[in-house]
Amino acid sequence: MRFIYYFILYFLFISCNRNKLPNGILSFDIMEKILWEQTKADAFTQEFISKDASKNLMQENFKLQEKIFAKYKIDKKTFYNSYYYYLKHDELMKSLLDTIVVRNGRIKDNQRIKNILKPINEQSNY
Repeated sequence: MRFIYYFILYFLFISCNRNKLPNGILSFDIMEKILWEQTKADAFTQEFISKDASKNLMQENFKLQEKIFAKYKIDKKTFYNSYYYYLKHDELMKSLLDTIVVRNGRIKDNQRIKNILKPINEQSNY
């Protein structure tokens, strides 16, 4: 009986420690937010800044990335250390990317709903 008790305690201890991130690694929520904003910044660079021939795309994208880091009060080194940590842990990275894909899907769905409801709302103003 004691053996089972110790085994359960050991299992709980191991599983709880598995969820903890090492010092200096950004939390899942923060990484998700930063990667989402980086995705939007990349899209903005490709869709809008690329049309301005006087702009250097890499420099402009770098400026946007620096603004994102400043917003979350982190430096480039902290972000990339965290990014490489998540890359090494497949399940964490998969969850992170899945969360971003779901967020993007929700935004697109909300936009579609607004587009569908827009004519209905305009008609009700008469």
